[in-house]
Amino acid sequence: MEELPYALMSHSGGSRGFPKNYETIVKKHFQILYMEEYSKNKNVYAPKIQALLLWWHLPILDKQLLDSLPNLKVIASSGAGVDHLDLKLIKSYGILVSNTPGVGNDSTADMGMTLMLASAKNVVKGNTISCSSDTKEFDFNWVGDDITEATLGIIGMGSIGYCIAQRAKAFRMRILYHNRNRRTLEEEAAVGAEYCSNMTDLLQRSDFVMVVVTLTPETHNLIGKEELQFMKPTATLINISRGQVIDQDALAEALNKGIIKAAALDVTHPEPLPRNHPLLTAKNIIVTPHIGNATDKTRRRVAEKIVQNASAMLKGLPVKDIVTAP
Repeated sequence: MEELPYALMSHSGGSRGFPKNYETIVKKHFQILYMEEYSKNKNVYAPKIQALLLWWHLPILDKQLLDSLPNLKVIASSGAGVDHLDLKLIKSYGILVSNTPGVGNDSTADMGMTLMLASAKNVVKGNTISCSSDTKEFDFNWVGDDITEATLGIIGMGSIGYCIAQRAKAFRMRILYHNRNRRTLEEEAAVGAEYCSNMTDLLQRSDFVMVVVTLTPETHNLIGKEELQFMKPTATLINISRGQVIDQDALAEALNKGIIKAAALDVTHPEPLPRNHPLLTAKNIIVTPHIGNATDKTRRRVAEKIVQNASAMLKGLPVKDIVTAP
């Protein structure tokens, strides 16, 4: 029986390593080698490693590591985003790269809706009040916001953004969207979405603004002080893309000054934020620890996808998730 190729991974278990209960998925196609063992026996293992499987928290992927892996042919990365990879450097070694777009669309879209609903309905504050030992009575004149028939502005109508629009339609929301490329008229009609060629127009009209863009140099600080000023003072900003897409200092100021009503973030930069960061004590904010697609079903599918991609690339089979260098 032919020996399975070696795949290098960061580490096993814990809060940031590859889940032990997913290792059987990898072992169907690869022999797993973790960084600690590799570092101790580089001379033995370096020539054997053909694949690098990147879970959510990866080893330092730099020239030094790539130079030490003479037979590395493929890098399979979890998640759709590849902003953590130096694609030009990797390509210079002739190494193929794949990602897992689409696998987490539904769970991430669910998270976007969850954050919007939780913020609008004061779920986090309500739980604190309900569980507090100091609570003697409830203020029944304390109200939140309606989602149903409100206006949702989606910035970034890619696959996840469209999944959000499908969910928002069920709430009879008016859907506006801004995207680099306009969707087809049929796609717009299916969810009742209106295209805004100007993002300012979307910001001014939306009760809820959800950011779902890919992080690129063009989208870095896409939402800054000026953009926040365009939003309604009653509006809520939701970010499920990348923390760098929003000017976090400007957002904290906007919340504290009442420029916008609330914000709900599943992503920040860095993650976690420093404990003294002004966002953590800003008014009307919810921050969650980048758990948009953190479900067992989705994570298993991601693990299966990175393994399938890596195995197929090594065999010279077609893989639709190949990432090209810019």
